[in-house]
Amino acid sequence: MSQPKIITLDIETAPIEAYVWGLFKQFVGLDQIKHDWSILAFAAKTLGKKGVRYFDNRDEDDVRDDTNLLALLWDELDQADIVVTQNGISFDQKKINARFIEKGWPPPSPYRSIDTKIEAQRIAKFTSNKLEWLAAILTDEKKDRHSEFPGFSLWAEALKGNPRAWKAMEKYNHKDVTTTEKVYLALRPWIGQHPNLGAYSDGTRPLCPKCGSKKVTLKGLRTTQIGQYHRFRCNSCGGWSHTRHTHTPLAQRRNQLGN
Repeated sequence: MSQPKIITLDIETAPIEAYVWGLFKQFVGLDQIKHDWSILAFAAKTLGKKGVRYFDNRDEDDVRDDTNLLALLWDELDQADIVVTQNGISFDQKKINARFIEKGWPPPSPYRSIDTKIEAQRIAKFTSNKLEWLAAILTDEKKDRHSEFPGFSLWAEALKGNPRAWKAMEKYNHKDVTTTEKVYLALRPWIGQHPNLGAYSDGTRPLCPKCGSKKVTLKGLRTTQIGQYHRFRCNSCGGWSHTRHTHTPLAQRRNQLGN
């Protein structure tokens, strides 16, 4: 059996354009929307492979028509086993799903999701769980700040067709993917409910369930309320795992009293 295809994904969206009466605490009714949001670009990278796949709408007649982009994105997700994102479970994936449903398309083949923002919140108490901060303290990369087009100006200029803004967006999207991948690798040995990569193997020898490495070492026993399990440490990622079947004999377990 082959190893799962793990990809890191990030999308960029066009904002909703609407008519408003002021600048502060505006309520926007549905009849005030001039243009709904759409997907402008996405970047994806396969774990363990070089290069980032990037696609955008800069050459479309209508920059807000994301049909061709969505088809590429659907294929990307359809081929993935595990998708890694930063804040993707509440944003990227739901935005993508909304566009697929609006197009009347079926869902891509099921995939597992790992959100580095959610995992960072579960694992530790960092000063911030934003990608910019996590990248700075956990990796050797920094999140791109698109300084030539600060803030919203990057999206505004890209929608106007500014080629320099599109180039900056490509760099920004590309960097978010590579940075998210590195944050994921830093968090991976700590992730408690990581998809079990050993399930993709032939089962002939123990594999690290987090990274799939064969370099695991038996390190004592893990004791639970039910019994004891052989415990392993991965020499590649540093993660811990244990056997699924208890080491405690059945006769001994039958005589155990519970709380």
